[in-house]
Amino acid sequence: MRPTLRQLEYIVAVHQLGNFSLAAEMLNVSQPSLSSQIAAVEADFGVRLFKRGRGGAQATAKGLECVHRARRILAEMETLRGVMTSALPFGGRLRLGVLPSIGPYLLPQVMRSLHDALPDLRVIVREENTLSLDEGIRNGRFDAIISTPEDHPNTWQHPLFDEALWVAVAPDHPIAKLDRVGAADLAGQRLLTLDTGHRLARIVYGLAGASGGIVSDDYEGTSLDSILLMAATGAGVAVLPDLFARRQAVHREEVAVRPLEMPDANRGISLMFSREGPFDESRDRLAKTVRHAASLLDLAVSDPK
Repeated sequence: MRPTLRQLEYIVAVHQLGNFSLAAEMLNVSQPSLSSQIAAVEADFGVRLFKRGRGGAQATAKGLECVHRARRILAEMETLRGVMTSALPFGGRLRLGVLPSIGPYLLPQVMRSLHDALPDLRVIVREENTLSLDEGIRNGRFDAIISTPEDHPNTWQHPLFDEALWVAVAPDHPIAKLDRVGAADLAGQRLLTLDTGHRLARIVYGLAGASGGIVSDDYEGTSLDSILLMAATGAGVAVLPDLFARRQAVHREEVAVRPLEMPDANRGISLMFSREGPFDESRDRLAKTVRHAASLLDLAVSDPK
């Protein structure tokens, strides 16, 4: 026999109040009924959950473990009830994963747009790398992710925008004298990018092949800030996505930032959902909201058609 949710509520209440009589009064049941239900759980588990004495009831070590887990179960049931009964999309709670190279620059505007459209929707955001985002959307940890679509096959994909690429160099680098940078300007240059676990790195390797540039494993960065700092020291040419370049890098005095004009010097960004979930209008509505936020940042928004 498994304990019922009601029995778990009794156990948590007794621990919280330290007294069987007070717990029974709070739950509007008789004390004998409450005591017998907890005794039934103890008999089923074969352990004692509470020490009873004149001073009240005190949880045993096993009892504390039971209380801890019971609280988690009851909280999950409350969440489930809210999801099932809420008229809001995503059951009133959206768990959104996003690439770190996008999140800090796009999400503030997205959150404002979502709040304007759905003020009662709770949004929980996590910034994670591509692999973690893919695992999260497949195991149900995320309701949606914002990432590069090539890295998440077999998902429902809503194109959001195309992000142009820029380069950053030390102020005394020859490229700093240019207004715009083309393939010929990158010939023989060391290109700085993130490690190969990122889609950006694979794009940069393609650009290096098309321009005669070099991507060295010795100069892989762990973040966009790190490759920007390497460029500032003269280590090479940092390749940066548009949002980071325009909203942060251009304001840094230690580097010169220039637009990159080459075929394929961009990356697509999409909103993605698991194919195992139901497809409903809330997904289109979310994609529309994110596209609107992107348009306010002067990004090249994708045609939803």
